[in-house]
Amino acid sequence: MIEEIIIFFQIILIDLVLAGDNAIIIGMVASQFDSKLRKKIIFWGIAFAIVLRIIFTLITAYLLQINGLKTIGGLLLLYIAYKLYKDVIKNNNSNIQKSKASDSTFFKAIMTVIIADVSMSLDNVLGVAGAAKDHYVLLVFGLILSIILMATVATIISKWIKKYKWIGWLGLFAILAVAVDLIYSDLKIFI
Repeated sequence: MIEEIIIFFQIILIDLVLAGDNAIIIGMVASQFDSKLRKKIIFWGIAFAIVLRIIFTLITAYLLQINGLKTIGGLLLLYIAYKLYKDVIKNNNSNIQKSKASDSTFFKAIMTVIIADVSMSLDNVLGVAGAAKDHYVLLVFGLILSIILMATVATIISKWIKKYKWIGWLGLFAILAVAVDLIYSDLKIFI
């Protein structure tokens, strides 16, 4: 029971830190258009992100069952934690790709959002799946929470992280704990 509670809070912290990226990209791309197209870009951007997260969750949950791949997942999470430290904690948002005015076509905007969704959905799903371990109910909870956060309150979360650095640090430590746990659980098989 205590393990599930810890996992529950780890998933919430990971989602709080990582879910905002998608919404920021979608918002930045959509801001280049009039309100009618903006609503379509936001809708389709969130729809693609939801589909990608479901696919990545199914694949990641399966792959993390294979010995050896947890170490790779843990190392990827260490890299994500490093990037978060640079981008979120140090307040350097250089990984956010700004849309140029010349790219102001609906199709190009959607493609920009999809490319951003692929990279940003993968890091979120990897963090949540790693934290959830074999607790599939918590994995589904993490997936649903990330979708809700991305679609509704991601902008608020990104402002909170900028205003209250401790939220970013908590999320960073949760990701580091999951990464170390993944690597350790894989290595203890060989020791």
